[in-house]
Amino acid sequence: MTMFENQQRDDVQNFIGTDKDIRRLYFRHQELNDKLDNAGRGCLPLSDDELVRLKHEKLQAKKQLQHRWEQWQASRHH
Repeated sequence: MTMFENQQRDDVQNFIGTDKDIRRLYFRHQELNDKLDNAGRGCLPLSDDELVRLKHEKLQAKKQLQHRWEQWQASRHH
């Protein structure tokens, strides 16, 4: 499940293109998602501590992206 799967593709592309920090967060979130998927399939061996750290980092990136998305959406509707 991708983070913005229920959003219009053009909106997501425009959002990601608005700011280098947003782009960095978005691609870091994607990278963490891929690593955690691979770990879940047994393709990427991770210690329990590393798994917890990656999950926490992914959650923080998601929260930041959601906050920025909401701000961006609100600014477009004014």
